[in-house]
Amino acid sequence: MEKKTISLWQTPPYVEKSGTGFSASMDSYIVNEKKTAVIVCPGGGYEMKASDYEGEDVAKMLNENGFNAFVLDYSVKPCHKFAPLSDLQRAIRTVRSLGFDKVGVLGFSAGGHLICTGATQYDFQAYEGIDEIDELSARPDVFIPCYPVVSFTDELTHIWSRRALLGEEWEDESLVRLFSNELNVTSDTPPCFLWHTAEDQAVSVRNSLALCEALAKNGVYFEAHIFPRGSHGLGLALDKNDVSQWSRSLCVFLSNLEF
Repeated sequence: MEKKTISLWQTPPYVEKSGTGFSASMDSYIVNEKKTAVIVCPGGGYEMKASDYEGEDVAKMLNENGFNAFVLDYSVKPCHKFAPLSDLQRAIRTVRSLGFDKVGVLGFSAGGHLICTGATQYDFQAYEGIDEIDELSARPDVFIPCYPVVSFTDELTHIWSRRALLGEEWEDESLVRLFSNELNVTSDTPPCFLWHTAEDQAVSVRNSLALCEALAKNGVYFEAHIFPRGSHGLGLALDKNDVSQWSRSLCVFLSNLEF
């Protein structure tokens, strides 16, 4: 497996507000000729990215189980509120342009919020199209939120993620609704695999429970695992015999979806 870095933009749509000279990219982890792949989005509260234990390690786990993967280096604070979603939409389209027929997205914490937004708002035009890649679909074929920030509502949100993404607009009610993904699930939302721990003190498990309720209400195919013990930010959770089973269950779920 040869890791390659793929740049997503020549000129990022929000470069003036996305940090000096930042342009999103993906690292590829391709191990077979299957036309399916999963894009991994590390967490970090929209302020940084935990790209080691929530990025490369996860891509390698997917590789070991026969799945192709990419790790997305997306925009974070200080960035325009639509920059991360633009990066994800462009990443999905770029992977499709490389010949992959099915594209999944997997994200942790704030990265989980990003992929939930991508799955429930795939028709939202986060940026102006620039080339033929942007004619391809941004709808993921599956989304995999891991201890995710799902909602921006006052009752559920991780307030630092909300403030980092929305900046001075963090109290804008229309934006809160736009980025509260449990409110935007429809019957066309793609299949979902999610997991969380009940005692997560950073991002309440109520985020995942709200998403489960919305998925069930709309008849979306999904699988959920709520583990009783474990803190936030566990990644693969290799030191926890129970929580670490999430990756094995995920691989079965992906295989059932013919990934």
